[in-house]
Amino acid sequence: MLNVVFFTFNPFEENTYLLTNEQKQCWIVDPGMYHPEEVKQFTNYIQDKQLQPQGIINTHAHLDHIFGVQALVDKYDIPFGMHLAETPVLDRAEQSAAMFGIDSITKPTPTFYIKETEPLKLGNDTLEVRFTPGHSPGSISFYYAPGNWVISGDVLFAGGIGRTDLPGGDFNTLSKSIKTQLYTLPGSTQVLSGHGPATHIDEEKKYNPYVK
Repeated sequence: MLNVVFFTFNPFEENTYLLTNEQKQCWIVDPGMYHPEEVKQFTNYIQDKQLQPQGIINTHAHLDHIFGVQALVDKYDIPFGMHLAETPVLDRAEQSAAMFGIDSITKPTPTFYIKETEPLKLGNDTLEVRFTPGHSPGSISFYYAPGNWVISGDVLFAGGIGRTDLPGGDFNTLSKSIKTQLYTLPGSTQVLSGHGPATHIDEEKKYNPYVK
């Protein structure tokens, strides 16, 4: 059974998730550590819990979700994966940093690509990958049925949706992704978003003002 904990990092208040199994193996989802103190906080937690990082898996590659990737790749010598369709977003990392007034960013290089047709396995546990573009062209969500949760990245928030005005974003595509890939999950499924508090599928189907 996978256990999930989260940390909120960087000026964008991004949620970074850590998934662990009984063998203390772990996946890191969307590492957003921007300041060295944030990297230290995160790695100290891993050390204190005696966890064994196995890899980094990203829902997408916007700045606030990749700030900490390279530091963790260097420290733990672990692979970094995202969807292939997210490549244009990652390639624009330096331009995006300049647009937000960020001096520099170390752009990571993916070592593998995540496919929606292939589940991800951590020990005996399996994550289902759902292709949910719209906020960005290669956005994906990670669904874990035994735990009744889905990590949605910036696709779906509590009472909101990801912005679609950035390069590669499209509202109609995002709306379709939410309706076909997220709203089709059991209503009690907890939605763990890239920003803000968790919510549930049934709550968003009823009350989300953007996608009903």
